Amino acid sequence: MSTATVDSAGSGTKLYKHKPTAAALKGAIQLGIGYAVGNLSSKPDRDVLMQDFSVVESAFLPSEGSNMTPAHHYPDFRLKTYAPLAFRYFRELFGIKPDDYLYSICNEPLIELSNPGASSSWFYLTSDDEFIIKTVQHKEAEFLQKLLPGYYMNLNQNPRTLLPKFYGLYCIQCSGVTVRVVVMNNVLPRAIKMHYKYDLKGSSYKRRASRKERVKSSPTFKDLDFQEMHEGLHFDADTYSALMKTLQRDCRVLESFKIMDYSLLLGVHVLDRKLLSRGSRCDSRKGQKVLYSTALESIQGNTKASEPVADDDTFGGIPAKNKDENCLIFLGIIDILQSYRFIKKVEHSWKALVHDGDTVSVHRPNFYADRFLKFMGSTVFKKIHPLRGTSSKRKRTSMNAAKSASQEFLSPHREEKKEEKKAQSLDNLDGNFYSSSKQPDLLPRVSFKANDEEEIVNSSEERRASSSTIALDDPLPSLSRSQSDSELDVYL
Repeated sequence: MSTATVDSAGSGTKLYKHKPTAAALKGAIQLGIGYAVGNLSSKPDRDVLMQDFSVVESAFLPSEGSNMTPAHHYPDFRLKTYAPLAFRYFRELFGIKPDDYLYSICNEPLIELSNPGASSSWFYLTSDDEFIIKTVQHKEAEFLQKLLPGYYMNLNQNPRTLLPKFYGLYCIQCSGVTVRVVVMNNVLPRAIKMHYKYDLKGSSYKRRASRKERVKSSPTFKDLDFQEMHEGLHFDADTYSALMKTLQRDCRVLESFKIMDYSLLLGVHVLDRKLLSRGSRCDSRKGQKVLYSTALESIQGNTKASEPVADDDTFGGIPAKNKDENCLIFLGIIDILQSYRFIKKVEHSWKALVHDGDTVSVHRPNFYADRFLKFMGSTVFKKIHPLRGTSSKRKRTSMNAAKSASQEFLSPHREEKKEEKKAQSLDNLDGNFYSSSKQPDLLPRVSFKANDEEEIVNSSEERRASSSTIALDDPLPSLSRSQSDSELDVYL
């Protein structure tokens, strides 16, 4: 643990001999978040105002404690809480109670996770699998705070999203070290084994897992690895439609904020394989604290979820098929705090000189979103097409319906023709009965009969074709068709 001393000049300046240990930082983060949430309980509930998004509250927590802060065994540190009222509203929107939030974060030590990405961020997981605590850079924290008003509007109108759900933003200054952390939802539950993990961007330049990553017990692969290992994940038509519509809506939101270089974190659990040994971690999702937190809840907008969904051993995974294997899919969009600033424009220009500019991950937000969606909708996620027998049966049903409609339409005309034919036959019978002694039972040939029947047949054929066309040309919704921004429910 670090120590602090006063310099020889007696100026009171603190000279830190050692940086705080990882355990000390984790403890300070937990204590700081607990203090901030507890202090917020004294403030009355009210509507979120525009100025609430830019508020930064600061508190000093000495190790010996004070009238306002508890004593602790960590080094002295300063806590900054960003937009506390706005984040309290976000937590309430997802049904997170203050006591549950505190219990998840502060009750047990945080679990440190490895970082497979290029960033230097640290990741901590709460023991109940609910929340991820990620360290962010100063620019990212600043960008998130500017993002909050638009983020508030989007979540308020559409809480079902695959975008990260932010529950708090804090800064810890301890022994000369400044750490900024954001609290988010956890995409991949630890209680169920992920047989495959992917970080997908839709680009191909350097999008292959490194050798160091591949030797890990649970590696995170990338775009080129996915194409080599899978032929795509197949969903039924309704699930595929809901998933792609959610992705399209989320990408348009990110594009409106000029955000790029984000990824889709994808976890695949194969149901036919042996599950992870189940202990106390298996029960972590039972009594779920957060609404709309699972993958299945995030894409099903018509599902009523006024209460947390009970655990059914699927942990909210989306059913899918990988070749002949039944799978559960867990996914979410991550790393959205990268805006297309000047440094990113320079990075894209430099990489485009050496490689194909359309294959690098850093690109203009609108191009990035289109490439991302195209890769997800055609390479990663695929729709299970109905069997031919089912389609033929549907066509036969439509043909029979068209035929019945045509017959019903033509029946009055046929009756009229029959009546006319009968009347004319009787007239001819009265006039020619005695002149035809050899064949009294044969009626004279009516000259207009062939023409009339030909007209009926032609009319019948035309109406049958028209009715059949109406029955068979009913289009099914197509997901490959690009949708307008108004159809994607983007309100930003």
